[in-house]
Amino acid sequence: MSAAAIAAYPDPGRIESAVLAALVHLVLFALLFFGVQWQSNRPEAVTVELWDLPPVVAEIPPLPAPPAEPLPVKAEEPKPVPKAEPKPDIALKEKLEKKKQEELKAREEQQKQDEAKRRTAEREKSLREQREGLRKEAESLQAQREAANEQARLDAARATARARAINDYVGRIRSKIRSNIAVPDGIAGNPEAVFDVVQLPGGDILSVKLRKTSGHAAYDAAVERAILKSSPLPKPGEPGLYQRELELKFRPHESH
Repeated sequence: MSAAAIAAYPDPGRIESAVLAALVHLVLFALLFFGVQWQSNRPEAVTVELWDLPPVVAEIPPLPAPPAEPLPVKAEEPKPVPKAEPKPDIALKEKLEKKKQEELKAREEQQKQDEAKRRTAEREKSLREQREGLRKEAESLQAQREAANEQARLDAARATARARAINDYVGRIRSKIRSNIAVPDGIAGNPEAVFDVVQLPGGDILSVKLRKTSGHAAYDAAVERAILKSSPLPKPGEPGLYQRELELKFRPHESH
């Protein structure tokens, strides 16, 4: 709309504005006038020019535009919120704490590995000691068996040698006694007479006792007389072979 068209329409607030402006100027003039009258020295005259206020033109608001169809709003994906950078001292503290935790975890892991190695070493050592103990025990048992076998062999050898020596010793005694037996005639078969003889270490006979008869009293008496006649009996080759009590057996028909 042009200015001429706007001026053609009377503004209802224009007159009121002009009147209000005139009243304001009059009040201001009155105040200045009476204020000057109260002063002792009369000031110089003040010239006041009054100007009319410019006409107020009311702006007419433009007509509202027809509402436009709303465009489809595309939903925006939420943008990731950037992580705030920690402060240097906090970051350093967190770094040190993380390093401390890692070192502590590494020490714990190392301790676990060391403990496992220690237990494994102890088990292996215990097994070695057990195997070594079993080996030594087996060797000891083997040595004991060998020693027992050797001792048995030696004992058997000594017993055999002793028995041989005793047989030789008793054989010499029986040979001496047999040489003194006068075998009676008419003895049938080859009966055996057994006598117990007690002697002293020097061979002297203390007693003679018939334990088993041959069944022929004459032969038994002839053997007893021969034993007493043979005193002292032959001595053993070694003192350890001496026997106080002797069991002597005789037959009338012996080849040796």
